[in-house]
Amino acid sequence: MKKLLVMDSPIGKLTLIEENKELICLDFGEIIIKDIPREETAFLKEVKNQLAEYFEGRRQSFDVKLNPKGTEFQKKVWTNLLTIPYGETASYKKIAILSGNEKASRAVGMANNRNPIPIIIPCHRVVGSTGKMVGYGGGLEIKEYLLKLEEK
Repeated sequence: MKKLLVMDSPIGKLTLIEENKELICLDFGEIIIKDIPREETAFLKEVKNQLAEYFEGRRQSFDVKLNPKGTEFQKKVWTNLLTIPYGETASYKKIAILSGNEKASRAVGMANNRNPIPIIIPCHRVVGSTGKMVGYGGGLEIKEYLLKLEEK
């Protein structure tokens, strides 16, 4: 059964959704889904605590179970995003190569855009080949904030 928790963060409210003690969604803003009860389960409390530690600069990686829903290619991209070290960035092309198709930079961008668990699956660490920041589901201001947070 799915459960939902809304938490405060330095970038605004975040909505967390779990299913069977696995995180399936982290959304920017307060999202209310009438079929999903709001409940601070032990699992969601742990996700919330780890995110709080991340925003405080005390956590560089997450160790909660993830179960993002998507196509096989999207899942491959999201798995490759998890290999980008804290405080570093990678280009869309690099992620495309890691995902098995060096010409799939746009498809990587679309997979990033559909990432259901941003921050924890760090799509904010993907930048253009020139290092330029391009696109982010939460907005470029949030992407800039997260990258700056990780510079410390």
